[in-house]
Amino acid sequence: MRLIADGVVDRDGVAGLAARTGYTSRHLGRLLTEQLGAGPLALARVQRAHTARILIETTSLNFADVAFAAGFSSIRQFNDTMRETYDATPTQLRATGRARRRSAGSGGTTISVFLAARQPFDGARLLRFLRPRAVPGIEEVDDRTYRRSLHLPHGPAYVILTPRLDGVEATFELADLRDLSTAVERCRRLFDLDADPVAVDGVLARTPTFQPLVAARPGLRVPAHVDGFELAVRAVVGQQVSVAGARTILGRLVAEHGSSLDGIGLRDGVGRLFPTPEAIAAIEPVDLPMPRSRGRALASLAEAVVDGSVVLDRGADRAEVRASLLALPGIGPWTADYVAMRALGDPDVWLGTDLGVAHALRTLGRHLAPGDGVDPAELESVRPWRSYAVIHLWSQLSEPLAPNQLRRAKAS
Repeated sequence: MRLIADGVVDRDGVAGLAARTGYTSRHLGRLLTEQLGAGPLALARVQRAHTARILIETTSLNFADVAFAAGFSSIRQFNDTMRETYDATPTQLRATGRARRRSAGSGGTTISVFLAARQPFDGARLLRFLRPRAVPGIEEVDDRTYRRSLHLPHGPAYVILTPRLDGVEATFELADLRDLSTAVERCRRLFDLDADPVAVDGVLARTPTFQPLVAARPGLRVPAHVDGFELAVRAVVGQQVSVAGARTILGRLVAEHGSSLDGIGLRDGVGRLFPTPEAIAAIEPVDLPMPRSRGRALASLAEAVVDGSVVLDRGADRAEVRASLLALPGIGPWTADYVAMRALGDPDVWLGTDLGVAHALRTLGRHLAPGDGVDPAELESVRPWRSYAVIHLWSQLSEPLAPNQLRRAKAS
C-alpha cells in the first residue's frame, strides 16, 4: 500500500509493483484481494480518487488539471471513478468542500493544498527538530515554515510546508504536474500526518517513564523523511560528529555534487537538489569531506543503492533493509535502526545505544543499565510505538521538563 500511495502502479504498472515486492503479478493480485478485498489496479484507482478529492476541495484547479495531476488517463475515467468512489460528481464535491477550503492553487505548476492531520498535532516541535538539521542549499526552516527541494519521478520540485493546529498548509512548485500525488504522499510522511496520536499516546501514557512526557507533549510525531537515500547519507555522515558538523559536511556535498533546481524554487536559500546515489557513487572516497573510513561507508552505501542491493523506500521489507545495511562497511546497528525509524517509517524502533536517549533518561532520574530504573518490561509494553518513545526522550533532551512540570504532569 505504501508503494501504491507513492505512485508505483501509475508509473510502472502492476508488473512494476510485483517486481518491487518479489511476487508475480498474479500472486500479488490474489494476496491483495484476499487481504484487502481489491486488486492493485483497484487500489491504485482509489488512491487516485483520494488525491483528486483533495485537489477538488482545497484548490481552484480546473477538473482537467485535477484529473491529470491525480493520475487519471481521461476526464471520463476521472468522472466515473469519483462518482463510484464518493457517490458524488466532482462539481458536487467542490461545492461541499468550499467551506473547508484553506488556500487556492494559482494554476500551472504551483499548487497549494491543505494536508489534514489527526489531532492533537504538534507541528511546532517537528520544525524545532528539523531546523538545526536543515542542510544549506536544499532546506530552509524557521519558526513557522519548512521549505525544501524534492527529487520526484518526473522532475524536481520545491515545497513550502507550514504546520497548523489541524494539519499542514502545503505549496508545491512542480516541474511536472504528474508528480503532485507523490509529492503530497512524501510530505505527509515527513510530518507523520497519518499517525494516530490518541492510540500512540494512550499506550505510552500507561508507563511511568513516558506518562509525564506524553502529558506535557501530546501529539508528538516522528519526523520522517522525503527520501530514503538522503536520510541514510545523513545518518552515515552524522556518525560521531555533532549535528552542526554533519550539517556543514552535507552542505558541502550538496554544493559540490547536487544539481540545480533549474528555475524552480530559487529563493529562501533553496536552489539545489540533494546528490543522487549515482553522483555519490562516482566520487572517490578520499575526495569526500570526511574521514576516509566514513567516506568508504558512504561510497558503499551509494553503490548498493545504485545496484539495487539496498532499497530505501517505504515499500521495502524492513528486516531485509536492516540486514543489507549492516552488511555494508562502516554501518552499525544505530545507523540501520535510525534509517528504519525515519526513512522506512518503522514505528517500533528503540535506539537503546543512543547517547541522547541515555542522557534524557538521566534527566528523568532513570537509566538504561539493568536495575537502574527502566524496566525492560516497560519498554516492551510500549510496542509497537517505541519510535515515539525515542522522540519523546529527544524532546526531553532539547527541552527538558523542570521537576515541578514533571510532578504536575504525573498528577494530571
